[in-house]
Amino acid sequence: MSRRSGSKYLYEPFDAASARIEAHERVTEERWQGLERRLQAIEAMLERLERRMWLAVYGAAAMFSADAIYKFLTGVQGG
Repeated sequence: MSRRSGSKYLYEPFDAASARIEAHERVTEERWQGLERRLQAIEAMLERLERRMWLAVYGAAAMFSADAIYKFLTGVQGG
């Protein structure tokens, strides 16, 4: 390609394919960051859900244990 005299930054030929690739890379990076942000939010929600589930399991186990101990101490038979 022929070049003009003067600043190379003013007269450098425009590479449309390169510009499209760079734009696509920027869009892909933004989408990836958004995806990571959403995944982190989902992981945080799953951790909270897991804590609540374990709390429910331990609560039920404590209730059945307390009921069994109460029955044993009072001598109550049956259900």
